[in-house]
Amino acid sequence: MGDRPVISRQDDSVLAMAVGDVEIFEYVHRPDTPAFEGPKPYLHPVRTLAGDVVTAFRPHDHRWHKGLQMTATDVSGENFWGGVTYVRDQGYVVLPNVGSMRHDSVDLSSDGFAEQLSWFTEAGENWVREARSFTVRDVLADSWTLEFSTVLTNVRPSPLVFGSPTTNGRELAGYTGFFWRGPRSFTGGEVIAADGRGGEAMMGETGPWLAFVGHHDEVDRSSTLLFLDHPSNKDTHWFVRSGPFAAVNPSFAFHDTVSLEPGDALSLRYRVVIGCGAWERDRLESYVEEHPW
Repeated sequence: MGDRPVISRQDDSVLAMAVGDVEIFEYVHRPDTPAFEGPKPYLHPVRTLAGDVVTAFRPHDHRWHKGLQMTATDVSGENFWGGVTYVRDQGYVVLPNVGSMRHDSVDLSSDGFAEQLSWFTEAGENWVREARSFTVRDVLADSWTLEFSTVLTNVRPSPLVFGSPTTNGRELAGYTGFFWRGPRSFTGGEVIAADGRGGEAMMGETGPWLAFVGHHDEVDRSSTLLFLDHPSNKDTHWFVRSGPFAAVNPSFAFHDTVSLEPGDALSLRYRVVIGCGAWERDRLESYVEEHPW
């Protein structure tokens, strides 16, 4: 077993955690983000226990991609993802609909923290209250796990409908929710999934887990990220790309919209295992079996 995780830094905008002498992530909860990029908290950099960074920040092709973050591409027409919005029969367009997720408070625990947030539309209306938590667990010699959970509550007086570009007509682009953007060097990495499956054929497919193996520049090392979907999550489908960039997202509204009545809540839960080295299928399957939900 490895060292226990500890809060290594905290101020008005950033909270960081470390294991031993490695700061495994920085969580920016009050970001200095341009309004067009959909201001919201994000995790970056995220590191393996070897110190290798496994997230990308504000890449030139999608400046609103920031490490690992909770997002929502279409919430009753409002864009909490950032950037352009996909509109049926029009494609991607710039609209005055880019909302923000605002940090309200945080409570620390021995192995993570819980946060309260409010989602505001570009017009300044509060539509969602969110309670999310981050827990660092299962610290081993060459890996650690981040468990993320969130509860989204509709606080407006009418229903909220969560969708994605695919629910608006763009095929196989159902990204929304908990989204990871990998480093540029991870482009062309290997995608491995449950039941002998893998590759970009997993786009839009279901499955209890999916892994991405990438290679680092400058050092002779690889890293593996293993994403696990909680059994209670409804209708999760994987958004995954190895090219033209590395990305994984267990989308909760890939093919179909999700509607929340006023006062209703949506609960989601995921784990991300940050592993040193290139894990092969046998190692991944053994890990999943040995670390059940």
